[in-house]
Amino acid sequence: MKKIIFILIISILFISPIKALDLGSNAKSVILIETSTGDILYEKNSHEKLPPASMTKMMSMLLILENIDKGIIKWDDVVTVSANASGMGGSQILLETGEEMTVEDLFKGIAIASGNDAVVALAEYIAGTVDEFVNMMNEKAKELNLADTYFKNPHGLNDTNHYSSAYDMAMIAKELSKHEKVFEYTSIYEDYLREGTSKKLWLVNTNKLVRFYKGVDGLKTGYTEEAGYCLTASANKGFRVIAVVMGEPSSELRNKEVSEILDYAYATYKLNTILKKDDTLGKEEVALSKKKYATLVPIEDITVLNKKIDDDKNYSYSITVDKLKAPIKKGDKVGYIDVLENGNIIKTFDITVKEDIKKANIIELYIRYLKELITI
Repeated sequence: MKKIIFILIISILFISPIKALDLGSNAKSVILIETSTGDILYEKNSHEKLPPASMTKMMSMLLILENIDKGIIKWDDVVTVSANASGMGGSQILLETGEEMTVEDLFKGIAIASGNDAVVALAEYIAGTVDEFVNMMNEKAKELNLADTYFKNPHGLNDTNHYSSAYDMAMIAKELSKHEKVFEYTSIYEDYLREGTSKKLWLVNTNKLVRFYKGVDGLKTGYTEEAGYCLTASANKGFRVIAVVMGEPSSELRNKEVSEILDYAYATYKLNTILKKDDTLGKEEVALSKKKYATLVPIEDITVLNKKIDDDKNYSYSITVDKLKAPIKKGDKVGYIDVLENGNIIKTFDITVKEDIKKANIIELYIRYLKELITI
C-alpha cells in the first residue's frame, strides 16, 4: 500500500457563541445532525423508542425512490388503487377503489399531504402486498443499523410494536437526502392533483416550515394522539442539517422549537470542505487493465464541521491506495483517506476511481508490452 500525506490549514472565524440550552424543551426526544459528516450537534433522549406517526413514511419514500433508481418502477407508471388503499383512514388524498394515478402523483400525495392511501397504493404496487413492503422496510432498517426501529405498516398509524427513535428517524432522513429528487416534492408548499377534473384536490404541505423558514425543504411531519406532534425537518443553508422532534404537545410548539434548533445549527457551526468528490487525488497503475492508470477521487465530499468560535485548526490528510487490479467499477473502494486534526485521525473516507476500469485481453496486454519495450 502507498501512503501520501498532505497538510492544510483552515481558518475558523470568531463569532459570539450561542449556547445549546435545552433545545426542544417540550419534546420527548430531539436530535440535530449535519448530513455530510453525520455529526450529532445536539440530542436529548435520542434513542428513546417512541411511535413515529407519519414520519414512518420517510422509510416508505426511501424504498420507493430506490425502486425508481433501479428501474423496477417508473415515475409515469400508472397504479390502479385497491380497496385496501382507498379504505385507509387518517390523512388521505381521497383515492377511490379502481382509480388510476401515476407513481409521481401518488408520491406527491405522500410527500406533501402525507396520504396514507397513497403510500399503501405504492407499497402494494412495489411489493404486491403491504406486509411484504413492511418486510422490506424492516430489512432496510437492519441494513442501516437502526437498533431502535421496528415497522408494522408503511404509514405510521398506531399499531402495536410500531416504533422508532429520533436518532433512527434522522438516519433514515440522512439516507433519504441522498436522493435529491425527494426535495423537489417535500419542498412544495401547495399543489394540485387531478387538475382539469371534477375531483381536483388541493394539496397543502403538512410541514409549514417549508414556507415560513428559509432553507427548509422537507422532510416529514407526524401526528397521532399516541405519538404527539412530530417533525423531521431538513434545511440547507450552505450545508444540510436534519432536526427531529418527537412527542411535542402542539404543532405550534413543534414548529417554534424546530425553528430554534435550526437557528442554533446555522449560528453555531461552519462546514469546512477539505476535498470535493470530483477532486483528483492522482493516478495509480492498474494491473491487467485496458488503461494502464486509473484516476483516483474521493467517494464523497471530504468535510469537517466546526463550531464558529473554535480557534484556527490545523488539518492534514493521508491517502492510502490498495494494489489495483482490473476490472474496477466507479464506486468500488480502492483505498482510503484519513483526515487528521493536530495529528490525530478524526475521520476516514473511501477512495474510488473516476471511471470504470475494464480488464484488458491477452492481445491488448501483449501490444502494450511491445510498445513499452520499444520506448525503453
